[in-house]
Amino acid sequence: MKPHPPAKAPPLPSGAQNLNPPGIGFWALVKEDFVTHERDWFSQGFWAVFWHRFGNARMSHPRMIRLPMTLVYLVMRKLCQILGGIKLDYTVALGRRVKIEHFGGMVLGARSIGSDVIIRQNTTMGIRSLDDLNGKPVIEDGVSIGAGAVIVGHIVIGAHSVIGANCVVSRSVPPGSFVRSAPVEVRPLRSRPDLP
Repeated sequence: MKPHPPAKAPPLPSGAQNLNPPGIGFWALVKEDFVTHERDWFSQGFWAVFWHRFGNARMSHPRMIRLPMTLVYLVMRKLCQILGGIKLDYTVALGRRVKIEHFGGMVLGARSIGSDVIIRQNTTMGIRSLDDLNGKPVIEDGVSIGAGAVIVGHIVIGAHSVIGANCVVSRSVPPGSFVRSAPVEVRPLRSRPDLP
């Protein structure tokens, strides 16, 4: 008997709607993001989130107003990628108080990222296979993601979980879990003449 292939993910958001969190205005959201990033005007994480919010907010405007805003968004999104090393497209549903710690080497291609999530440098989120281009992860509220983590596929990282540094996660994680890579092993060196 052949195993059934895993169900393919549903379509990703098209980008035709404003996916900013409801119940809070654009500038109040930006202020909250600024505070989340420790009021640091030079935080690459803050600017990546700002242009993500801007990319979504423009979708609430009529087409004639949206066109120049789209040009600004496309240029600034690319500058965030070049100068900050952070790729965060506006089609990712992003919750409130998401903190992108440090910068560099980040491809945040999730289906959605919840509120109060912390993401550290060199994190990759995205598809696991070209067979399912919609298969991107869902990161629930309160998740803490360590440096160098790779989270791929049509999976859910449960609320308030911790993903340790350098973990590769390709299956769903229940809420409140701690995921770590193999523990570091420390052994004494064999006697070497160059060591005291």
